[in-house]
Amino acid sequence: MPIAINARAAVRLEIGGVERFAREMAVRLPTLRPGGYRVVEPPSWLAHRAGHAWEQAALPILSRGCELIYSPANLAPVASRRNVVVIHDAAALRHPEAYSSGYVAYQRRLLPEIARHARLVITVSEFSRRELTALLRIPPEQVVVIPEGVEARFAPGVDPSAALSRHGLTRPYVLAVGTGSARKNFAALGPTATRLHEAGIELVLAGSDRGYLRGGAGGPRRIGYVDDALMPALYAGASALVMPSLYEGFGLPCLEAMAAGVPVVGSPHGALPETCGDAALIADPADTAAFAAAVLAAACDEDVRARLIAAGLARAGRYAWARTAELTDAAMTALLG
Repeated sequence: MPIAINARAAVRLEIGGVERFAREMAVRLPTLRPGGYRVVEPPSWLAHRAGHAWEQAALPILSRGCELIYSPANLAPVASRRNVVVIHDAAALRHPEAYSSGYVAYQRRLLPEIARHARLVITVSEFSRRELTALLRIPPEQVVVIPEGVEARFAPGVDPSAALSRHGLTRPYVLAVGTGSARKNFAALGPTATRLHEAGIELVLAGSDRGYLRGGAGGPRRIGYVDDALMPALYAGASALVMPSLYEGFGLPCLEAMAAGVPVVGSPHGALPETCGDAALIADPADTAAFAAAVLAAACDEDVRARLIAAGLARAGRYAWARTAELTDAAMTALLG
């Protein structure tokens, strides 16, 4: 019997880390085992908040004849006992100030129930595994860690000109990538932006503002959502990537930047040290002087840059979406015996 893939997040028009994961699995799992998976997707207008009812009520019906329902984007039909769910992190529970009250209430109500009754919970880092077992009160052996991957299109030597012209980037720039949420901590980058400006470098933020997010004001110049097709070019043109987050379940932009040959500076919070290893500079954004110095070194110091670029390429080479799909398929196959 096939496994149903909940493709609600995969049909969203704007791509973040969760949507990228969902799209990759919706394509790769059926290719990996033809006939073993059935992709079940709503119309695009049900991809966001309006789609909660579709996910809870229609998805189980549309998945009749499937032994499991694989949901790669945090939520799943709560009444089903066929769920394999990927919960990327517990950000809404750990940092409720970064989200609308309605979103937090929905997550607090559904996440523990979904996790408790799931056949299997998958997450993307050991950090998130510890968070889920602590906050959702599920046994560690019920949670499997399967990391995210990097696409081959993120690579050194990509021509950045299309992204530069589309977003009016005429000066050297350091890039930040993420949605407008307080946990991303972009407001702390003011002193870093000042130091970079003195060196003739602009600090720019690519990412969308979503209605359920709170506290994302301040920080670098915002260029808004960047079309997914332009992201390799945007990374390629950057002098460095900076990620000052207070909480990350994985930190995919760090690996994408590394794969593009771009030095990375990250915070010591969440899964970032786990994801980056020794291939990035890790500095606490609360120490504004030290963080700014780390970003300047990554952007301007040739010795530091050479070391980070080489280590980053090696690090990113360990993560591939094909491996994510293979490990996911193996985990569900083992579950079914």
